[in-house]
Amino acid sequence: MAHLLLYPMVLDELKNDDIQLRLNSIRRLSSIACQLGEDRTRRELIPFLCRNTDDEDEVLLAMSEELGGFIPYVGGVEHAHVLLPLLGTLCTVEEICVRDKAVESLCRIGSQMRESDLIDRFVSLVKRLAAGEWFTARVSACGLFHIAYPSSPEMLKAELRSIYSQLSQDDMPMVRRSAAANLGKFAATIEPAYLKTDIMTMFEDLTQDDQDSVRLLAVEGCAALGKLLDPQDCVAHILPVIVNFSQDKSWRVRYTVANQLYELCEAVGPETIRTDLIHAYVRLLPDNEAEVRIAAAGKATKFSQILSPELSIQHILPCVKELSSDSLQHVRSALASVIMGMAPVLGKDATIEHLLPIFLSLLKDEFPDVRLNIISKLDQVNQVIGIDLLSQSLLPAIVELAEDRHWRVRLTIIEYIPLLASQLGVGFFDDKLGTLCMQWLQDEVGLFNQRRCSK
Repeated sequence: MAHLLLYPMVLDELKNDDIQLRLNSIRRLSSIACQLGEDRTRRELIPFLCRNTDDEDEVLLAMSEELGGFIPYVGGVEHAHVLLPLLGTLCTVEEICVRDKAVESLCRIGSQMRESDLIDRFVSLVKRLAAGEWFTARVSACGLFHIAYPSSPEMLKAELRSIYSQLSQDDMPMVRRSAAANLGKFAATIEPAYLKTDIMTMFEDLTQDDQDSVRLLAVEGCAALGKLLDPQDCVAHILPVIVNFSQDKSWRVRYTVANQLYELCEAVGPETIRTDLIHAYVRLLPDNEAEVRIAAAGKATKFSQILSPELSIQHILPCVKELSSDSLQHVRSALASVIMGMAPVLGKDATIEHLLPIFLSLLKDEFPDVRLNIISKLDQVNQVIGIDLLSQSLLPAIVELAEDRHWRVRLTIIEYIPLLASQLGVGFFDDKLGTLCMQWLQDEVGLFNQRRCSK
């Protein structure tokens, strides 16, 4: 009787004019399904939801998320297919976040389905979405191939590869973007023989796309694809693309390369084939666009770690020195946040000769964030060369930050004092920093007294 009384109430809430009531009901779908039972959930609740997908995006997003864990409420994996039509509809809506969540839920469900249902039902849904008249369906389809492909028979696999190839050449840039973004996941399920032919053909098409938004997503796929290929194939197919992308006319593509280059180097492999990648990185460090320089500067230490000290000194350090005096403070700040990590890579002698002047220059930078970034990573240099060589320039920088007119800067250096004390030792702290700590207790900003005393 309780079930019979519940259902009209559920319908009223799901159709209520108040969006908050509808949203609350959607978020309680699992509880509602438990009370209705598996049979009624399959026969009544799911069809009802299918008829009511013309709703606010917030409601549809919640529905897409809830359905991803709905297999237990419809009777287990043997009935999982009843969820596919509803999620397939949600994959076609205009709002991106709803489609993305629906695709995520479909992947979650598809990964649990029985092989027979996956082939008969899930693959059919993928093909239907891929052939959709409206581009949103085709965009969503790209994110489902890596679930559909592994269990499919050989003829169906060939068809799926062909369909994905068509999507990667779709007239709509949004579809090609989705194909580029999901190519790595799809490639990971492809047999090696087809990886070097079908997949690499799609990849090369996407890397030459006239839309920079497509090309930059192809950049992100370079590392994933490179890890799937043999080293020689990686050099033949991936390395030239990376080098070309580092000179791309679009700064957004070059920015993406700068962010991905460390992973791309790992994918390419042996030390002997990294010369072109070194030159690509060196081109990005002095790039005309500040965003590219910031991204490249932030990778200086990581990139040096995969090179020999000699190569780092020869190729990376001259550019790092130039960046340390860059006209944009954000570039210098990005460099300051990582440059200390180069000391263990280069060793004591090279650090003293090449890095120490750069450290000292950044410690005197006019912008507090640059100095703070250096001070916060001081232990990495201290472990290599000791504190004596830095102390003469370090103390004036700390004092200046401690007396900065911006209270947030003063507060930040207070936060670093325990770290500095552990790095510099008791003697340095007692002689140089103890007086500063006493002065902060009298700071005009009351928060300082509280923070200092809590230390």
